[in-house]
This record gives sequence, structure tokens and C-alpha cells, in this order.
Amino acid sequence: MDTITKKVSQEIAAGDIGPNLSCRYHPSHFTGQDCTFCYCPFYPCLDQTFGYDVIRENGEPVWDCQDCLFIHRHAVAQFVMHEIKDKGLAAGDSRLLQEVLSEAKRRYWHRGRALMVVGATSDAGKSVAVAAICRILHRAGYLVAPFKSQNMSLNSRVTVRGCEISMIQMLQAQAAGLTNADEHMNPILLKPKGDTVSQVMVEGKPFGDYTVEQYYKEFVPGPGREAVKRNLDFLLDRYDMVVMEGAGSPAEINIYDADIANMQAAALADADCLLIVNVEWGGSFAYAIGTIELLSPADRARIKGIILNNVRGDPQKLRGGADELAKRVGIPVVGIVPHLDIDLPNEDSEVFRGRNSRGTGSKRIAVIKLPRIANFTDLDPLSLEDTTVVYVTRPEELAGAGAVIIPGTKNTVGDMHWLEQTGLADAIRGLKEKVPIVGICGGYQMMGRVLHDPHGLEGEGPGDTPGLGLFDSESHWDSYDKRVIRDRGELIDGGGEVEGYEIHMGKTDSREQPLFRITSHGRRDETEGSVRSAQMLFGTYLHGVFDRPAFRTKLMNLINAGGAPAPAAPSKDYAAEVDRNLDRLADGFESALDLSFFRKLLRGEL
Repeated sequence: MDTITKKVSQEIAAGDIGPNLSCRYHPSHFTGQDCTFCYCPFYPCLDQTFGYDVIRENGEPVWDCQDCLFIHRHAVAQFVMHEIKDKGLAAGDSRLLQEVLSEAKRRYWHRGRALMVVGATSDAGKSVAVAAICRILHRAGYLVAPFKSQNMSLNSRVTVRGCEISMIQMLQAQAAGLTNADEHMNPILLKPKGDTVSQVMVEGKPFGDYTVEQYYKEFVPGPGREAVKRNLDFLLDRYDMVVMEGAGSPAEINIYDADIANMQAAALADADCLLIVNVEWGGSFAYAIGTIELLSPADRARIKGIILNNVRGDPQKLRGGADELAKRVGIPVVGIVPHLDIDLPNEDSEVFRGRNSRGTGSKRIAVIKLPRIANFTDLDPLSLEDTTVVYVTRPEELAGAGAVIIPGTKNTVGDMHWLEQTGLADAIRGLKEKVPIVGICGGYQMMGRVLHDPHGLEGEGPGDTPGLGLFDSESHWDSYDKRVIRDRGELIDGGGEVEGYEIHMGKTDSREQPLFRITSHGRRDETEGSVRSAQMLFGTYLHGVFDRPAFRTKLMNLINAGGAPAPAAPSKDYAAEVDRNLDRLADGFESALDLSFFRKLLRGEL
């Protein structure tokens, strides 16, 4: 008896168990999943709706259904268990079990529906609206997935399969109750490398570098459109609802025929659309009317409702204008959403526009605002502490800082040159042993003695660049190989657990004491990072290092060491705090939406 057959036999003997809250891995797929069958009794079902063949290194195919959630739906699990026991089937009865699967699929499987949120402008609130709708649908019992066909961002995260997708799709997946966001939810990710060139990632892997002209002429018509359709079909086969997010405006007439991020994607998914408008920007009615008028008749017909977003003051004072807008365009205003003061991770560096600090706490933490700063949401969990996080670009702004953080960057060598040119490099060196200094990813690389780039892979020309010299370490770029992996670990000094991900080119050879011991499955002999405890120097490749309380506590205690007594260890886990705020976001949208209209929209009755 093979392992899977043995496990399924044990599951049949145990009967229905529903969500297994005592399992350390629960939920392994989505909140509320049914765990009756941890091992699927139908494996390998060979049904292309649920899985696909992957080719092993030896050339042999193996059935992969890790993205299938069908057996974890409560109604499906109950039906399958009842049928197996009623018919007296055993785990090895493949033909008879196939009949049970066919009947379960006939009863409970249906291709999902798609709903898309497009914006009258950039920063209209599309991302948070999709997150809110995902959480609303999840709470209503739908199995729901977010989707953005094309996203431009240096703020990416790593999936469990080692693929890069935008941070915002990770957040939306969390809103949908999913624990494993995947590359299908953001099939095209653009990572800017300069003013006109971007690295194009397809399904989480590097595809090539394109200029703007090359992207629209060469990539979009072929591999781009194919990737959008392929991944939409993948999600629609597995989820009840796919909530799509547009990019920028859907009515950019200069690229209208080549825009696969908005209405073309909606057409591929046959999605109904909601148009969202940021009222705070002013001119919201004109934005809404102009956007609708610029759409083709077929695309205009997809817009089923308008949401007026981010309204300060009494939303009902906009009701008269909303009614007139609906009358003029023939599309109802289905929600007037008030300004919601909710702290959630920000999608891109637009967050820095007009602001140089965050928080009003007593402990001042200086973050070096590098020209090519990336993954800046690493710093968001510090908002849970008594901190004011200040983003600095000049040496004098480091005065009074209780700690310094050098964040990630898209170009370590280029930003190291910038540190020297601005005088920040010497200012940071001058704070050694006085305050904690933390380098994350590119910031960690800069903390070493030298940056070796013999082939000019960082785009600054070949050669060596001196680093800050805070660590006895050297980083080198010998190839285009990129490390993309999720990590779990613990502070070597016993201070607790950390969890995060690595996304970087280059490798670092360090002769320092390691900072973390990796505890991820199969990698328990690895260590990571560098530390000089006596000098309060810390470096790591681990993005998300502050999300869990352990390392955050260590930093805060060091900041407090020279002044007030060290605080009690914070108990807040950042992911849990984000989850609570997603509920608050959904509550705010739900109370502002016309829910009867929304239910008809979900049923396809409009």
C-alpha cells in the first residue's frame, strides 16, 4: 500500500472532521477550509480542470494538483465522504472513486465569475477596493481570488513556489482568506530599471528587459495577452469569484488598443466592471464622465456601477451630485465610501509623495530613502511600536535618530555611490556603536567592505565599489542569477522567530557571526545574515524581518537601552494586525455599498 493510499484509508476511517484547528499547518490553503481529506482520494484524477502534468528532471510526467481546492470545500468533502462510506469504497478503488469525483464535479463545480475594479485615475483606490471586496466575498462564503494582469512595482513578495508577485496582490489574497497567494494572481510584473526600461516578470519569473516601445509592440500582442488569458482561465476554473484590479485609467487613448491591464483583460474574463473615483482629488464627476465617454461602446457596457471613494465629511452631501452623474451616464452610483483611516501596507513609492515621516512615537528611527528604494513595506511593522519613522536624504536628518535602517534597493552599487555623494555614508559610519544600524537586502550588502561587480550587472559599469565597511564582508555579482525564496528562522541568540523572503541578485561572503538560524523545512543547517552585537550592527537578506515580534523587540530594546527602561516584549504579530485592518476596511466598504445591487452583480443579473 503506497503512502497516499494509506493516508486516505486513515482519513476514511476518521470520517468528517471539517476545519482541523488543531493542525499546526491550518489553514494550509484558505481560512475555513475543510480538512477531512488532507490527502485527496482522487489523486491522480488527471482532470485538467483541477491539475496538470509537470515534467520531472528524468523526463517523466507527474500529476500536480497543488492549486486545486475542490476537495477542501465543505460541501464537497461531506459529499465525497458520504459516498465513499455509503458505497463501501476503499482508497484504492480508482475506477469507482472516479465516478464519485464525476458526480461531485457535476454537483459542486462551476466556472467562476469575474468582477473588475477600474479607476478613473491612478490612485483612485482600486487596490483597497479589491481588497475590501475580496474580504466581503470571503466572509460571505465565496472562494475568491484577486487578479491584476499587469502591475508595475519594485515592491514584490515571494510565493511558496519561489515566484515574485506584487505586494498588493499578496495583501488582496490575505483579504480573500488565502494563505498561499500564487503567480497566477499577478502574471505580469514590471520592475523598472530606469526611465524607459523595465524587467518583465511573467508568472513570477524573469522574462526579459523591454523598453516601453518594445513592450507594447513586441510583448503585449503575443506573450503578454497569452499570459493574461492563461492565468485568468486558471483562476476561473478554481474559484467562485475572481476580483480583478485595473491599472491606471482604462481610457488611456494613446495605448487603448494595447492595454492588457484594463478592458481587454475584462473582455477575456467576461467581467462586469465597477468604476472607482477618488473624490478627494477634486473634479471627480468630470473624471467619471470623461472616463466613460472615452471607452468604446462595448467596454462602456461593461461598467455596471460607479463608486465615489475617499469622501471626507458627510458622504450623503454628495448624493445629489451622484444622482445627477448616474442620470448623465446611465450608470448607477452604487457606493459613496467615506475616507477610511486604516493602516495597510502601501503598494508603491507614491506613498512618499508629500510625506517624509510616519507615526508620532517617541523613538525616532531614520530610514535612508535611497533613490531606488525597494520593498519599503519592510518598515511598516514599526508603526506598531512607539516610533516615528523618518525617511532621510541628507546627513543632518540623522541627528537625534535612535536607530538607522538601510532598506532594500533595485541597484545596490548605484545607491552606494549616492550615499557617498550625499555625505550620508560618512554620517552612517559616524553612528557606529552609538545607535543600532540595520541593513536589509541591498542595505546589508552596502554595510560590507566592498561591492564586486566585474560585469557591470548593476548597470553602473564593471568594477569594485567600496561599501560602508561596517561588516567584514564582500558582495559580488557574477551572473544574472537571482535568489527568490521564502524563509523561516530564529535569532541565534535565542530571541525568537522570524519569517520573510529573499529577493536579490548578488551573494555576500561574510566573516561575521550569523544573525539567524534558518528553520525552514529541509534547510535547518543554514544560517543567514551578519551581526556584531556589541556594536549594534545587524544585516540580513530577509525582507519582512520586522513582521514577527522577535527582531522588532530586539531593536526597540536597544533603542531604549540608553534612556527609558526597556519595554515589555510587544505581542502583536503584524500579519494579524493587517488582518484586523482588512476587516475594518471591508466593514467600511460594505456599509457604503448598495448591497442589493452588489448581490445582483455577483449573480450576473445586471
